[in-house]
Amino acid sequence: MIRLLALLLAVAAAGAGWMLQRHGGNPRAAWAEARGALPDAVAQRLPAAFVPPAPAAAAAVPMRAMVATVAAGSADLALTRPAVGWVEPIASVVVRPRIDGVITEQLARDGQAVRAGDVLYRLDDREIRAQLARDEAALARDQATQVRTQNDVRRVGELLSRSSASQAQFDLASAEAKVAAANVAAAQAAIEADKVRLDYTTVRAPIAGRLGTVRVTTGNLVKGNESAGTGLVTITQMKPLRATFSLPERDLDGLRAALGRAGTAAVRVYPSGGDAVLATGRLSFVDSSVDQASGTVTAWALFPNDDDRLWPGQYVRVEVDLGSRPGTVTVPQTAVQPGQDGSFVWVVRQDRTVERRSVEVLASKDGKAALSRGLEAGERVVVEGQFRVRAGSAVTERPQDAAEAQAVAPGAGRTRIE
Repeated sequence: MIRLLALLLAVAAAGAGWMLQRHGGNPRAAWAEARGALPDAVAQRLPAAFVPPAPAAAAAVPMRAMVATVAAGSADLALTRPAVGWVEPIASVVVRPRIDGVITEQLARDGQAVRAGDVLYRLDDREIRAQLARDEAALARDQATQVRTQNDVRRVGELLSRSSASQAQFDLASAEAKVAAANVAAAQAAIEADKVRLDYTTVRAPIAGRLGTVRVTTGNLVKGNESAGTGLVTITQMKPLRATFSLPERDLDGLRAALGRAGTAAVRVYPSGGDAVLATGRLSFVDSSVDQASGTVTAWALFPNDDDRLWPGQYVRVEVDLGSRPGTVTVPQTAVQPGQDGSFVWVVRQDRTVERRSVEVLASKDGKAALSRGLEAGERVVVEGQFRVRAGSAVTERPQDAAEAQAVAPGAGRTRIE
């Protein structure tokens, strides 16, 4: 029955055009004649009168893309510059003996922490002590001679006053007294030299720090005043330490300004393989010239290193504060999109359409991007659904920052981001 009905409808459709033309384009009359030509069983299943088709639906209203938006914020941006550097000691001394001698006592130990003046070695001092005793005896002899010559001068002077001695005798006595006085002074100088040499037999730490490897032990004969060789031991100053790093020439003005500010700029160092701050110090030096080969300028930062977390020779990541930029526009980092002509964001206008806006990113950290141009605080940017919009597209917003939008409203307080 269904197949028969379908066949009859096909025949009716084929003749519909002829019937419509026959009745002068009147669809109701054509429908009545076509229905009457069908069997009663089929005609009863069709409408008794012509039902005109529904008018074409109005043009579909374009769909609005659903996007998530946030309002651009405003914050005080800390201008930090990263670099790679290494830790250096301010002072490092190779300990060498001042005189020749045999080591009779070794007090230095590998890796020992010492203070300035601590005894490290003692040398055989018997020969120098004997020389000191001899020079002290010579001083006593010369002092006795000086006393005798002074008495001669006094006696000859009395005789000369009574015309019992000549002027030549008086002059001779005076000269002998001066020679005796010079001999006393020479003997005293020799004793002082002996004492200095005797002091050299005790090798002391010239600075406070930490000893390296002890290279010479008890019983060895050492030579004094030798600049070659490794010396007895090396002392490295551990407190304070400095970190040396380089920044591009474009940061020179910022470094000089930071160095000239009261308190100077803060510098943080991180281990090469971690994010935990090892130490915080202060910028202390900016080199007087730019390296022409690399286009960089060298700088130093001082660290107290009271907890011994830094170690000389250690490579570190450096972060130096060069000031701050107040009122910097910030947006979530997900809002910034890469493009062929630079970064851009989608901005939702007042009429709920989107606009592509080129921006320049100053810094990105902790999911926030700081912009130097292209956007104003309070403008809303798309953070989700960017792939569904085009320039001029109508959108439906799904705000994600009700609290944040209020915080960045005009007159609201500003926060500082690092």
